[in-house]
Amino acid sequence: MSDQANSPERPLRRDAELNRQRILAAARKLLTERGLGVSHDEIAREAEVAVGTVYRRYPLKEQLWEALFVERVEAVVALADAALEVQDAWEGLTSFLLGVFEMQADDRGLREFMSRGGGTELAARAQGRIQPVVAELVRRAQADGTLRADLGVGDMAIIPVMVGAVMDSARPVSPELWRRMLALVIDGLAARPGTSPLPGDPPARDALALILSGVSGR
Repeated sequence: MSDQANSPERPLRRDAELNRQRILAAARKLLTERGLGVSHDEIAREAEVAVGTVYRRYPLKEQLWEALFVERVEAVVALADAALEVQDAWEGLTSFLLGVFEMQADDRGLREFMSRGGGTELAARAQGRIQPVVAELVRRAQADGTLRADLGVGDMAIIPVMVGAVMDSARPVSPELWRRMLALVIDGLAARPGTSPLPGDPPARDALALILSGVSGR
């Protein structure tokens, strides 16, 4: 009797796992192409499941982001840690920038998640690990005179917004244009005699949070 009562549950569990995999695959595809603004309804259509199935599995989009990005975020953290191990400070900083943008070039969802993360714990943990490393990369490069002295860590946080905008707008006609723009940005970071000082100050943490949330929410 116990076996008979339990047997109908097994295919349901298999169906639920299949649906979960289809939802994640559909969400990964759509977020990669279009970013975090993708809706539950759009994911359900792509996965060919009922929209209620998506809501039951992931009531909040932030839960879906956490499931999708945990491995990618760890890869970004590892990239930051590896950059800190590079003996040449300038090479470490610039290799980190290039590596991050290469990861994000074909994944708009990851780029937006790393910018704001929707307030998720995963994004907060990632930023808590990455930001001190970036600050140290900046400190090292300024200490050896290769990075301009008037640049702040807040300025570094704006660079993904600038390059990311080129990635999004130029992708249909020139998908590699971001590399040219990044090269221009990196050239502007270098310390050189006679360089004009930067106007104003780097954005403070509170201002930076507002800037990034406004850009991501457009």
